[in-house]
Amino acid sequence: MVDVKKSDAEWKDEAGLSDEEFYICRQKGTERAFTGRYWDTKTDGTYKCRCCGEPLFDSDTKYDSGSGWPSFYQPVAGEVVDEHRDTTHGMIRTEVTCARCGSHLGHVFPDGPQPTGLRYCINSASLDLEER
Repeated sequence: MVDVKKSDAEWKDEAGLSDEEFYICRQKGTERAFTGRYWDTKTDGTYKCRCCGEPLFDSDTKYDSGSGWPSFYQPVAGEVVDEHRDTTHGMIRTEVTCARCGSHLGHVFPDGPQPTGLRYCINSASLDLEER
């Protein structure tokens, strides 16, 4: 359930989103592979939603999927992400959004490592890393 709701202008002004962040987070865009600031980061910490600050993924669950996007095998505890059927671009995928503000994060695929077998393939522009 989305708790944080704002107009496009509020997301741009109050959240301080860049044009690229707004396009990805609020308009369901995708950054190019191997270009985001976190695709190869190994820093210990918590990845939070860029729009609302909700903790989403822990660095302990991050792994190198070879995809060029930050990849995690599970979100943090609790229902922090929502999943939606995505049939855009001639594909059938599962979109992942922030449960708190509805921000587009990326997609989840069933080809990840154990223990979940999932790959949450997330745009760097949708995240802020809080280092430990």
